[in-house]
Amino acid sequence: MIVRTQGIALKLTNYSENSIVAQIFTKDHGLQSYLIQGAKKPKAKIPLAILQPFHLLDLQAYHKEHNQLQRIKEAQQYPVLRDIPLNIVKSSIAMFLNEVLYKVLRHQNPDPFVFQYIADSIQWLDQATTKLGNFHLLFLIGLSRYLGFYPIQTQKPYLDLAEGVFTNSLPAHAHFIAEPNTSTFRLLMNSSFESMHEVSLSKDDRRYLLEKILDLYRLHTENFGEVRSLVVLEEIFA
Repeated sequence: MIVRTQGIALKLTNYSENSIVAQIFTKDHGLQSYLIQGAKKPKAKIPLAILQPFHLLDLQAYHKEHNQLQRIKEAQQYPVLRDIPLNIVKSSIAMFLNEVLYKVLRHQNPDPFVFQYIADSIQWLDQATTKLGNFHLLFLIGLSRYLGFYPIQTQKPYLDLAEGVFTNSLPAHAHFIAEPNTSTFRLLMNSSFESMHEVSLSKDDRRYLLEKILDLYRLHTENFGEVRSLVVLEEIFA
């Protein structure tokens, strides 16, 4: 059956001398693996350039239920990313978020709301002209709402990351955020991409909050593991 859907490219794996397997999170079918033959050839029908991670795609694909590998009939970038591939700050953010997305979306059922949040965020990042130091923090906090572990916001002084709730009591484990960082986390929860630059963070505070947000993801995502591209991101914002 030929289906048409939108997708977000996440990962490429070599399959043979000229072919690759592309892991693409689709709007209608969740994360899918597509065998693309001849993608490495100079005049490939579906070139590698449009399959780079974080790129948005319009797809026509052959789908067979229960197949581990599907095939793409036609693919094109839509919309075309103009600045992320050329801007070192944006491309570093994209590389980091792409790694996190692959870790969480491999467990995610098809969800058009998750897809739309990610696609809209990618387009906002591509077009952004404001400071981006808080973008990845805000993106991950916002994504947690769709993944089911977004903390219910209250004015209590501790955020228990294991339970995903704010509390008056110090948790009996190390997975928590305390004041003054709890208040800063709440500021981010109440921010938009347009206003996020108004939340002033030092380099150390930003690193600390990112570590805690990744801790939240690690606690609520099976086999989340370490994020290797975190080192690159920290160098960009050092």
